[in-house]
Amino acid sequence: MRFRGALEERVIQVEGLEMTYGTTRVLQGVDLHVGRGEVVVLLGPNGAGKSTTIEILEGFRMRSGGRVDVLGSDPAQAGEAWRARIGVVLQSWRDHSRWKVRSLLEQFGAYYAPYSVPGQPRPYPADELLERVGLTSHAHERVGSLSGGQRRRLDVAIGLVGRPELLFLDEPTAGFDPAARREFHEMVHDLSDVEDVSILLTTHDLSEAEKLADRILILDGGRIVADGSADELARRVAGVTEVLWRQDGQRHVHSAEADGTEFVRSLLATHPDVTELEVRRQTLEDTYLAMVARASDAAPLDPAAELAADPAAHHADSEALR
Repeated sequence: MRFRGALEERVIQVEGLEMTYGTTRVLQGVDLHVGRGEVVVLLGPNGAGKSTTIEILEGFRMRSGGRVDVLGSDPAQAGEAWRARIGVVLQSWRDHSRWKVRSLLEQFGAYYAPYSVPGQPRPYPADELLERVGLTSHAHERVGSLSGGQRRRLDVAIGLVGRPELLFLDEPTAGFDPAARREFHEMVHDLSDVEDVSILLTTHDLSEAEKLADRILILDGGRIVADGSADELARRVAGVTEVLWRQDGQRHVHSAEADGTEFVRSLLATHPDVTELEVRRQTLEDTYLAMVARASDAAPLDPAAELAADPAAHHADSEALR
């Protein structure tokens, strides 16, 4: 991952984002930003407002309040030339099952051709993109004949076909096998580090978030409750580090505060015969759960809680609570 300074160019800048459905406040003053070439992962429990936030940034949903700037424009008012600069990979979409894979990709790519600019030709050549996502051997098959994982690869290809400057990925590796997931992670790093594409990604796979993210945002209760790298977030939570070792044939486990460094130094100074020493630091999952729990304990009762208690009392778009 690259070092990103305080003066980085911001391709997304959000201040005080609000979204209300009836009496239900889904987003309550969200502030966030994404820098040029940065990979930001948005985490949060179901109902936190992740999908609503992403849809507003993509220009697919109108907001109730706040300021949103994406690639220099307000998505609520931006035109087709702006839309040609972003790529979107949804959780699911209409398959166009009768189309052949390469033909479908070329059809989507043709929509971007009028928006080519110097230094940013559009679209990607279909064959190059098929090779990139591992679908070359399926180029002439119908979409409806692909497996779930292959269709997901095609989703990613369609999101990339316009050579986007900013890419939104919603659960992109759902249905991928381990090998395909690893290839996808390498592609994300390549897009970010080599092509300077900015990426905002949602996932429930915390190990994936840790591997991909320059920064992690945790959204809970309609607010950003944490913002930082996985290591930075871990340091903010007073977690416990496990130190494991073997001595005189016995296995020992000790729980230490912070990173356990002082305990390990003391252990080795007093027991130089220690073997099989292992230090297990707090994981991103531990950090995430602790931060969500902390935010839930601090949050006052809001209309979303009322909705959960009495669904008949309010009418709201169920997708808004994803």
